[in-house]
Amino acid sequence: MKMKIAILTGGGDCPGLNGAVKWVTKSALDPRIAENRSISFEVLGIMQGWKGIIEVDPDDPKSCEKYIKHLDEEVVRSWDRYGGTNLGTSRTNPFNPQNDRSAKLIDNIKKLGIDALVVIGGEDTLGVAYKLHKLGIKTVGIPKTIDNDLTGTEYSLGFDTAVNVIMEEIDRLRTTAGSHGRIFVVETMGRHAGWLALHGGECSGAYIILIPEYPFEMERVCELLRQRHGREINYSIIVVAEAAKPAGGQEFIKDCHVDDFGHESIGGIASYVAAEIQRKTGFESRHIVLSHLQRGGTPSARDRLMARWFGIAAVDMIINEDFGRMVSLSRGEITGVPLKEIINKLKLVDVEKYYDTERYNGRRTIL
Repeated sequence: MKMKIAILTGGGDCPGLNGAVKWVTKSALDPRIAENRSISFEVLGIMQGWKGIIEVDPDDPKSCEKYIKHLDEEVVRSWDRYGGTNLGTSRTNPFNPQNDRSAKLIDNIKKLGIDALVVIGGEDTLGVAYKLHKLGIKTVGIPKTIDNDLTGTEYSLGFDTAVNVIMEEIDRLRTTAGSHGRIFVVETMGRHAGWLALHGGECSGAYIILIPEYPFEMERVCELLRQRHGREINYSIIVVAEAAKPAGGQEFIKDCHVDDFGHESIGGIASYVAAEIQRKTGFESRHIVLSHLQRGGTPSARDRLMARWFGIAAVDMIINEDFGRMVSLSRGEITGVPLKEIINKLKLVDVEKYYDTERYNGRRTIL
């Protein structure tokens, strides 16, 4: 029996995606393992995520050349060394109520002879995979989001690399902050959850960390800075997640753009915090938005390893006909969870367990 697997990446890019594609491909096509299987595989890469599989014309060779990439062990040999996604990505939502193209999506899957889809993405991308599963399409998910806010898994691809980027950029900021005696407010990603800001801030020794899960009092931020003023150092680093908000307020909206999944563009909180600090305290303050820098660069060792494990596990799930599920990490072990359990259930920072609401920072007690 032969199966045709198609792999796609959706949503924001991040390090680890290429590694996952590599290890799905290598695991599916490994000749030594194949000898002991009753099934053999053909592997396709779908270019530009859901957009590619919707817009491809299966009857047009040029269109197929544009949107479909045949993958083998030689093609993907070095992919795990590089960030981004060699398959390309998009934020296309085939089930967008304003422009529902799900029928075309399903029709193309059938015309291309795809037996199973490996979908690498966050909640939105995997939400589409779950809807397809309910409609009879065989899908397997791999978790990817630098926000690390997917439920059902302790880890999502891209998180560790992004935390390292935050740490490295703050390390660089310290020299200029110290030279000028300034306060720097660093804005990280984190649409709903504060994991990036919290872990990035803790790793880099930030003085204050503001997260979406706990609205902050601006006066308390200023009081903490006043308490520190004149002590052993003359500068401070504040890390703030893009969706953090003042008590009684809302998250800051960057512009009027709304993506295909209905998400507004969030951003601007760092500028607000820096301006308020300078206005209320007189301390010279600057802000910096790390933005897409957090998605860039080569994958860390942890992201390379997790990409390997997740990719191998995805093929195991296909062989075991364990469809409609997502590969996950639980208690240090690779396992799987139903896709239906991760939809509309984000993993947020447990404030009581991980956050010091007095210091506006990570807790200093663990047990």
